[in-house]
Amino acid sequence: MAASAAVRASVTFTQRFVRVSPDCSICPLHRLNLCTGSAGASVSAPSVSVSGDCQKEETQEQVVHVVFIDRSGRRCPVKAKVGDNALYLAHKHGIELEGACEASLACSTCHVYVKSEYCDKLPAPVEREDDMLDMAPMLQENSRLGCQIILTSDMDGIELTLPKVTRNFYVDGHVPKPH
Repeated sequence: MAASAAVRASVTFTQRFVRVSPDCSICPLHRLNLCTGSAGASVSAPSVSVSGDCQKEETQEQVVHVVFIDRSGRRCPVKAKVGDNALYLAHKHGIELEGACEASLACSTCHVYVKSEYCDKLPAPVEREDDMLDMAPMLQENSRLGCQIILTSDMDGIELTLPKVTRNFYVDGHVPKPH
C-alpha cells in the first residue's frame, strides 16, 4: 500500500514539475517522449499560466469534474486536474472540509461520503485510513478521508458529500487556508 501512495505522490510531483521546468532536457516527460513543450513557448491554461520550455497543455482528459455536496445539501461543482487531492481541492474552492492534520493521516476531519458508483474506482483504503475513519462520526460503507482521494480521469463526475456532523479539531472559528 505504501508503494501505491509513493507512486501517486510521484505522479503529482511530475505533473507539477512539468509546469515549471525551465529546460526541456531535464523534464522527465521529455525523456519519455511525452512532453509537448516547445522552446520559448508560453502556454496559458484555464487555471494556471506558465511559461518556459517544457509545457504540457491541459487536455479534456486531464480535467475532472467534482461535485461537493455540503452539509446543507447545496451542490458545489468544481473542476479539478488529474492527480489533485480532494481535501486541497475543497480548500481551494472554499468548501468547509477541515483537514486538521493537513493530509498526514492523523485525524478524520476530512471525512466524506463517496457516491457509491465511484467507490470501486478508488484504491482500497490503507490500514491507517481505516483507523482514522473509525474515529469519524456517522461512518458509512462509502466513507473515505478526502485527503486520501487522489483524482483520476475515470473519477470524472464524482460526488463527495460532507457528513452532517464532524469532529472538529480546530477551535476559535479557525478556518483552514489553502497552501
